Amino acid sequence: MAKRTTKKPTPQPEEPSNAHIAGAGEIQNQFITDTLEINYMPYAMSVILSRAIPEIDGFKPSHRKLLYTMYKMGLLNGARIKSANIVGRTMQLNPHGDGPIYETMVRLARGNEALLYPYVDSKGNFGKAYSRNMAYAASRYTEAKLEPIAAELFRDIEKDTVDFVPNYDNSMVEPTLLPVTFPNILVNNTSGIAVGMASSICSFNLREVCLSAKALISDPDADLFETLNGPDFVGGGELLYNRDTLHEIYETGRGSLKIRSVYAFDKKNNCIDITQIPPTTTSEAIIDKIIDLVKTGKIREISDVRDETDKTGLKITIELKRGTDPEKLMHRLFRLTPLQDSFSCNFNILIGGSPEVLGVRGILQEWLAFRCECIRRRVLFDLNKSKEKLHLYEGLSKILLDIDKAVKIVRETEEEAEVVPNLMIGFGIDETQAEYVAEIKLRHLNREYILKRMKDIDELGEQIDDMEDILRKKSRIYEIIEQELDQVCEKYAADRRTKIIYESEADDDLEQETIPSYPVHLFFTRDGYFKKITPQSLRMSGEHKLKEGDQIIYSVEADNRTNLLFFSDRCQVYKARAADFEDTKASNLGDFAASKLQVDEGESLRFMIALNEFSGYLLFFFANGKCAKIDASAYETKTNRKKLIKAYSDKSELVAVYHTIDDQLFRLTTTNGKILLLHSSMISAKSTKDSQGVQVMTLRKNHHLSAVVPSDGSEFVNAKRYLAKSIPAAGALLAAEDAGEQVSLL
Repeated sequence: MAKRTTKKPTPQPEEPSNAHIAGAGEIQNQFITDTLEINYMPYAMSVILSRAIPEIDGFKPSHRKLLYTMYKMGLLNGARIKSANIVGRTMQLNPHGDGPIYETMVRLARGNEALLYPYVDSKGNFGKAYSRNMAYAASRYTEAKLEPIAAELFRDIEKDTVDFVPNYDNSMVEPTLLPVTFPNILVNNTSGIAVGMASSICSFNLREVCLSAKALISDPDADLFETLNGPDFVGGGELLYNRDTLHEIYETGRGSLKIRSVYAFDKKNNCIDITQIPPTTTSEAIIDKIIDLVKTGKIREISDVRDETDKTGLKITIELKRGTDPEKLMHRLFRLTPLQDSFSCNFNILIGGSPEVLGVRGILQEWLAFRCECIRRRVLFDLNKSKEKLHLYEGLSKILLDIDKAVKIVRETEEEAEVVPNLMIGFGIDETQAEYVAEIKLRHLNREYILKRMKDIDELGEQIDDMEDILRKKSRIYEIIEQELDQVCEKYAADRRTKIIYESEADDDLEQETIPSYPVHLFFTRDGYFKKITPQSLRMSGEHKLKEGDQIIYSVEADNRTNLLFFSDRCQVYKARAADFEDTKASNLGDFAASKLQVDEGESLRFMIALNEFSGYLLFFFANGKCAKIDASAYETKTNRKKLIKAYSDKSELVAVYHTIDDQLFRLTTTNGKILLLHSSMISAKSTKDSQGVQVMTLRKNHHLSAVVPSDGSEFVNAKRYLAKSIPAAGALLAAEDAGEQVSLL
């Protein structure tokens, strides 16, 4: 039997899955501005408005969604429940994974110690904000509920005090803001990084904030220093008081605060116990920095440092070597480690959907306006409810005046559906009133019930008049706000944790004293090598060891505490002290200064100046024949910054830099052999570091200033020939009688 064969169909090419999409697979040109506007701007606005920047109630959307979920779960009262349960329920409002939601809860929890007034009562391991290694446990192990103070976040939220919007899938609604009864935005610290902007708000004491809000109600121009002493951090610490900085923060919302750790000296064990640290650092960061200082030899008084944090709280123990002064050591550690740190304030919040940077005064005024609106809406809600109730009672009063007639109407009505219409006709009341009357129980048709309802009508009338008066007068609303602030203070206010201290003027002296003082010789080479050699070592040494082709361009006798300024080829100056470098010998190459000072990549150091104090002037000589005379105090910084930009003018190449206390004579030499003796007193001083200076020497075309050295004129037979009588001056070529000195002059 013949085998039957079937012909296989010819395979057809598969149609691309995106073939039905118009323009799919095509490359189209698009302006970058259009890409930013269409793709990037919506993302940026989403981050700013819905993620990173807090609003006037003090919360970001993630915080608000979590707390509202816990409130709706009834966790304001009762026992704690598993955190995983709370996280799962929050996902109905927050379209994110359980990880970020739980992390938000951790930060709000008492156990984490991140907030001055936490809102989540926690049980279990919630980690510690002051430690990067003490991680929180998984949500299935911990439990939580709301703290009592959280009741102030939701007071009267059911009375239309704030707007509600649908959640992301329209299955339920959530509040756009919480009707907080106190300025929560200032009571708890908040930080966030958005796109093109950020927010960093420090925490203040609850009682002080409430008193400040009340003061602004009485006087919008009230002096906040009378009620608000300064920030109050959950970790305590000591705030170095600076009235000018605080004033700037109170008025503009920007400024930098210094917070110092709290320590105690254990004389018995010869150690220092640190129990409070700034909120901007962690215990591990502090310990790592101290260990690094000990390893590099900058700190020699410490024998051991360890973290002894336990259930009782934070504790960093520093063991000292015998004979160490703990106070002087701590002042050095404050300067060199995060034991003293700065908190940068940037009070950027959303006001009506727009980011604004406001000072404390502005934030409190915005909160008062927000709270006034909440109370107005609450009173209006109660007023409408009272009016509805009064309307029902007025209909009831007509019935109660003739109960027999009402009973007769009901009894004689054949159909139940006709009871309400017949009552409306019989007593002249509307349908709502008739429905209410028809539902009255038979047991209430007695004299006592009638008298109570009549009394209720009078009381409701008085309440309605009072509420209408509140809506008419803003002063009445302010009275309510003040009463609520007093109640919050009475229930939840606590003493300050952060102490305010005045930075002693002797602190700088103490820092200097900890650096040993002894004479040294300093050398700086053209290739950027630095040597610090003691006089004894220098006397015993031979010639300097230098790299091939290198030479010493600067040498000076100084002290180990001397300040050093290293000027780079990028118009920057790097500040250091001689003590920052190790003692060496002439037979060594020395320290490569650029590496030691961590200069920018590709940058090299050109000149060095040593000065004990920032007095006198710095003279900058440029190739174009100009000289800038800058006050040395311009390079002194109170914050001990190590690098200053725009240290000198970039308009022409820098030829030489000198430091002078008193004006002196300098010899200037050009590439065409002209010489000028210039006295620095002829140059006027400038206050701006990058000043171009003044023209001191006129130059021929294609020639420039090549060398500048201090001089007294004695190297010339007739010094007046080269002396500048006014500036700019052309100088003079070397005379025949001075030709024998030409080699030494150049």
